[in-house]
Amino acid sequence: MSREVLMLADALAREKNVNKDVVYAALEAALISATKKLFEEDVDIRVAIDRESGEHETFRRWRVVPDEAGLQEPDQEILLFEAKEQKPDVEIDDFIEEPIPSIEFGRIGAQAAKQVILQKVRDAEREQILNDFLERGEKIMTGSVKRLDKANFIVESGRVEALLRRDQLIPKENLRVGDRVRALIAKVDHTARGPQIELSRTVPEFLMKLFELEVPEIEQGLLEIKVAARDPGVRAKIGVIAYDKRTDPIGTCVGIRGSRVQAVRNELCGENVDIVLWSEDPAQFVIGALAPAAVQSIVVDEEKHSMDVVVDEDELAVAIGRAGQNVRLASELTGWQINIMTPEESASKQNEERGKLRDLFMARLDVDEEVADILIDEGFTSLEEIAYVPLNEMLAIEAFDEDTVHELRNRSRDSLLTMAIANEEKVEGVALDLKSLECIDNELLAKLAEHQIQTRDDLAELAVDELVEVTGMEEDNARALIMKAREHWFQ
Repeated sequence: MSREVLMLADALAREKNVNKDVVYAALEAALISATKKLFEEDVDIRVAIDRESGEHETFRRWRVVPDEAGLQEPDQEILLFEAKEQKPDVEIDDFIEEPIPSIEFGRIGAQAAKQVILQKVRDAEREQILNDFLERGEKIMTGSVKRLDKANFIVESGRVEALLRRDQLIPKENLRVGDRVRALIAKVDHTARGPQIELSRTVPEFLMKLFELEVPEIEQGLLEIKVAARDPGVRAKIGVIAYDKRTDPIGTCVGIRGSRVQAVRNELCGENVDIVLWSEDPAQFVIGALAPAAVQSIVVDEEKHSMDVVVDEDELAVAIGRAGQNVRLASELTGWQINIMTPEESASKQNEERGKLRDLFMARLDVDEEVADILIDEGFTSLEEIAYVPLNEMLAIEAFDEDTVHELRNRSRDSLLTMAIANEEKVEGVALDLKSLECIDNELLAKLAEHQIQTRDDLAELAVDELVEVTGMEEDNARALIMKAREHWFQ
């Protein structure tokens, strides 16, 4: 081993303030690369340098793989049964090694080794700079635009560079070299060759962090911004809650004469921000999120995770907003699908749903229209509720005597059993990969089977509108189910 290179390694470790092991690892990598060139096949080589003496050993090695898997890379793998002949206690993913002659360092040239060492040291130094920056725990990076890279921006803060993609800029925002910019640290990729930090000025989290900078009460724990939704550069909504009864969360975020919210708006190119009082009650939260529109009533559908929100005709445009912006942001903020409708539309929808439910009860329970309407008026919406609701609740219905209640419960259970048996028969030919897919029950499987959708791939190949037509499910749920079915295509 060249004494000169050992001295160089020691000097580099001190100069660049990196561990000596980093330099030795670089040297081993150089020797591995040179040794591999002596073989025609693609071999796996390990080089070990003694940190004290500088002597090095070289090994060719094979990774142990299961016998049933076979050899995918014969030059680098060995089957388990063969490996056990050499080393009885060996396990899968261990290595079988064979010493081979070590290459003389002089043959690869000190300059080549020096370049490898320098590159490794630069990588280690770069990683250390990044880690030092991240340890500060800052979520927002402030820096200046250093240069343009393929229409994207490289932002420099101290010795750290970050990538701000053009699609992460606020629309109509223009930056030039030398401009100061603030953005959220959206992603850190330690394996990237270029800037390892990616920035964003469009994500809702950036808006939340800006408010944290402007509102000291957030850091003090007196209030919290729970959620945010944005149409970058145009309009945003945030949901806030106060943990101190003496604190007005909305007024605190607005600031004296609007100073705090105005500072955030200025950073976001004039983006309007609606500040909404967050509530654990989803309906109450939706009412606040739709402001300034006045809500008349709300019908919540837990199963579909949606709400029908009724507003007066003259409030309709305000509730929906320009190009649907207000209702879209409110939906993103609350996490609920919001359907805006007038009282007339709501009444029409309720009448339609009531008619479908009446027909279901009359057909499945063999009752007349009067009995079906009594069940609907008492709040029953499915056969399951009639079959399994506590007996005392049904006995409390004045229009029914005890015999009628028991008869209705028995008929609903018989009907459910009949439907379950029919569904089982329909799904007999459905493939296991579709049956085992999450979020699919027998009723949904039966609907799919009726249309010859019997495998996971059959479902994955459907368009969203086709699945909606087949099952009657909501468009968002249909889209999510199709993407779930396609997951195995990309694994």
